[in-house]
Amino acid sequence: MPYRSSSLRQRVGRYRRAILLGAAMLACATGAPALATSAPMAEESFTIIQNGETVGSLTARHAAAGLHVSYRVDDNGRGPKLEEDIRLSPAAVPVSWTITGTSLMGGPVSESFAWDKGAAHWHSQADAGDKPAVNAPLYIANDATPYDLLLYAHAALAQSRNPDHGSLPVLPGGTLTVDRLRTVTLGSGARRVAASVYRLSGLQLAPQYILLDQQKRLLASIGDLAVTVAKGHEGDVPQLLVLARQLAEERVATLQKELAHRVEAPIRLRNVHIYNPRSMTRGDLSTLIVMDDRITQILPGDGGPVPADEAVIDGQGGTVYPGLFDMHSHTSLDSGLFYLAAGVTSTRDMGNDNAFLQQVLKRLQAREMAGPAITPDGFIEGRSPYSARMGFVVDTVDKGLDAVRWYADRGYREIKIYNSLNPDWVKPLASEAHRLGLGVTGHVPAFSSPDRVIADGYDTIAHLNQLTLGWVLSPREDTRTPLRLTAMVRLADLDLNAPQVQASVALMKAHHTSLDTTTSIIERLMLSRAGVGGPGDDVWLDHMPIGYERYRKRTYVPLKDKAEDDAYFKAFDKALAVMTMLHKAGIRMLPGTDDTTGFSLQRELELYVKAGISPAQVLRMGTLDCATYLGTDHQTGSLEVGKQADIVLVAGDPTKDIAAIKQPAMVMHAGAVYYPAEIYRALGIAPFAAAPALHMPTMAPPVAGASAGSGFAADDDGDFQP
Repeated sequence: MPYRSSSLRQRVGRYRRAILLGAAMLACATGAPALATSAPMAEESFTIIQNGETVGSLTARHAAAGLHVSYRVDDNGRGPKLEEDIRLSPAAVPVSWTITGTSLMGGPVSESFAWDKGAAHWHSQADAGDKPAVNAPLYIANDATPYDLLLYAHAALAQSRNPDHGSLPVLPGGTLTVDRLRTVTLGSGARRVAASVYRLSGLQLAPQYILLDQQKRLLASIGDLAVTVAKGHEGDVPQLLVLARQLAEERVATLQKELAHRVEAPIRLRNVHIYNPRSMTRGDLSTLIVMDDRITQILPGDGGPVPADEAVIDGQGGTVYPGLFDMHSHTSLDSGLFYLAAGVTSTRDMGNDNAFLQQVLKRLQAREMAGPAITPDGFIEGRSPYSARMGFVVDTVDKGLDAVRWYADRGYREIKIYNSLNPDWVKPLASEAHRLGLGVTGHVPAFSSPDRVIADGYDTIAHLNQLTLGWVLSPREDTRTPLRLTAMVRLADLDLNAPQVQASVALMKAHHTSLDTTTSIIERLMLSRAGVGGPGDDVWLDHMPIGYERYRKRTYVPLKDKAEDDAYFKAFDKALAVMTMLHKAGIRMLPGTDDTTGFSLQRELELYVKAGISPAQVLRMGTLDCATYLGTDHQTGSLEVGKQADIVLVAGDPTKDIAAIKQPAMVMHAGAVYYPAEIYRALGIAPFAAAPALHMPTMAPPVAGASAGSGFAADDDGDFQP
């Protein structure tokens, strides 16, 4: 549909605002008047900071002819390196745009957009297309930089009659919404500046936030952990991180109030088949009774007549199973609802900003935000040019020991050791962790080996690739770089009966060492291809916001030719064969994702089935076996009287087809009923399954001292239908 204004008056008004905003962009770094028509070359410089350390830079150079953006990130051996050339229309909308460079893991980027003579044309890793457009539409870049958020905000506000709110359709699809939330003051003295905070929604899974000064120039783009900030304002990053968390906390608190349905009465979940992970069977029709967050009774059939002071959900013959576990998560403020909507009610956080995670744990305990129960692991990294910026980054073994004690004092379950830690420090850190009752997990540090870390005290190895690379790398190859992904292609020719392979398996058996697989993220990184995405993405990806959907349709690894492309697929098949081998050898495998959506955990369990494990056993591996590993099986991991009511309802039978777990209709967790369809709509995602009705009590339960008739409010028919 052509992009048209609704009236001549609106077009004139929008055009005038667009001129002001577009001219302000061209004048941005020089302080030139807003209506300057020919600004000299001006440059804006930004620093990218994560966990208090610089990890990248961004430079925007302006001239009357257009804008050039250079963007570079080096974090943990990864990060995009991009160059953008952009020409703007008077309406502050890009009419010509090219993006070149490399993406997160080094995959090539060559993206373009142009609008000319009533038509828009674009080409990216994700897609290509043409669309008639009377006026230049706003194109959403697939390989974008933080500076592009400024372009999006300018375009939306320029075409709005409200200076604090703008909304417009975007290419290739979807709608961008921009809202001004508040004004804050950054800096002090000569650096003191008033800034407006804007929220951009509709592009990614979570909203994005930017700060603009009074001339509508970019001051910062902020996230939970990383900040892109204008040069000279690096000292304001702590304030910006606090602001980012306040904004996100306000949003998740509001969503929790809207989406968590609490009933101050027993809930009867009738006509459901209960999956029993101990026997790995699906039982006859039964009824579960839940009060707050506990299963109080399990009855045969429909449970009989329903007392008037109890609520009812009819499962209509579906299956209920315990909430799933993601054993390799990195919690964010936005991840909680995504997890619950996918039926994930427990996670193991494998590395985070320590202060941030402590606050999240408190908010979850207070039920101020939605999310799975979190078991925290403490992140310890060594100092190097490739250091990951989470947890503690240490440069001596004594500081590493102090970090172990810090985590032990705060009740963490394990420590997680990362790539840059000196291999000689693993044994003393593991020994101290074990002395204090903590487990030890992590990557295999660079220039070490799986066999060595197992012998030095690892209880679990994190990631399938961290294990298998020990069989194909030479001792001096550096896994602090993307080599820890790209070298996986060497698995294509690996003999699983080779001595080095079987030696590791024997060592794992002898030491009872587990493997946290994260096969789903390895599949995504190895097998995703431009324009298609990953093999497991087809079911859910087109439900996502357009920016996220397109981001996933990319090639993450550099590919020389078709032979190398084919080798990655062959290598991934070998990775699944490794899982089959480990399972037959009795090695405990823990399903995890290194992601935060829950969709990846569903795919992780599918991959276990592809490795030859039955769906019924895979469902046990994703529930009771994880609870047993974490020591929470007395409370979670199975649906039994007295246990926590972490319950997932699906229409199908996941013991026969594991894909049934992809469409939860209802999830119970932490004393609340959640409807994934309702959650997804609130997050800008097309739902996957209809929600069952919640029939509220028709009579208030007896309460000491309460007058007759007091109690619950319900619709006329006593139902609540989300």
